[in-house]
Amino acid sequence: MRIGCIGLGDIARKAYLPVLGTLPGVDLHLQTRTPETLERVADGLRLAADRRHTTLDSLLAQDLDAAFVHAPTSAHPGIVERLLEAGVPTYVDKPLAYDLADSARLVALAEERNVSLMVGFNRRHAPGYVQCADHPRELILMQKNRVGLPGDPRTVILDDFIHVVDTLRFLVPGPVDDVTVRARVHDGLLHHVVLQLAGDGFTALGVMNRRSGSAEEILEVAGQDTKRQVINLAEIVDHKGQPTIRRRGDWVPVARQRGIEQAVLFFLDAVRAGKVLSARDALETHDLCERVVRAVLEHSGAA
Repeated sequence: MRIGCIGLGDIARKAYLPVLGTLPGVDLHLQTRTPETLERVADGLRLAADRRHTTLDSLLAQDLDAAFVHAPTSAHPGIVERLLEAGVPTYVDKPLAYDLADSARLVALAEERNVSLMVGFNRRHAPGYVQCADHPRELILMQKNRVGLPGDPRTVILDDFIHVVDTLRFLVPGPVDDVTVRARVHDGLLHHVVLQLAGDGFTALGVMNRRSGSAEEILEVAGQDTKRQVINLAEIVDHKGQPTIRRRGDWVPVARQRGIEQAVLFFLDAVRAGKVLSARDALETHDLCERVVRAVLEHSGAA
């Protein structure tokens, strides 16, 4: 398979290229507008000169079987549109775009062209979170906190809190009939946000504190007098009387622990099988994020 990787920032180098660069049968091509970065990363993967591209035109000329987009979010709409127009199955980091209309347009284009479009919600494939989907879920609580990182509300919500939103959507056991948002915005910067989703017999809470004492991610699902807790995607604690702890194995790669390896394989397996993947459900997450953004701005008086 001839696979293109567009954008060579941290997420590509630390998470995706260690997977793509070791898969058998993958002819990997890299593209970035920064020649120095291209040479350094390609040298590390021992890629030949004809696998290195500084323009999207050059990459598209390679008759790609699929592409992974890890460019900055602001560049997603233009890049993804060109890939879909060329008929290239596309995997893109979340979010599709900062603007909901752009995200909806790209999903519609993929469906019109009958081309796979997958958004990288890797937590849906993370082993600890997948196990939570098999647990009673009357109450769901997810916290994803940062240290000293208050920021522009739309950027924080679409670039980071979107993981919390999508994980809650993935785990809720039924239709959501109530959405509540609370937030603190100071001097135009989002300090914390809380999302509550509720339905028949369940409540799900998503929390992000950008001024927390530590960077952490904790997921808890509870019901029927039991609780399962996943700490930083690496440690699973089952509470039923005496707690039982299961830790990530010493040799388990981070990409596998975080579900990135599984997401990549899921996408490529679909491409090989000729199965077209839809981003319609991912668009529902973007729509809910837009509701959160509007609610946060209304609370802050900035709407």
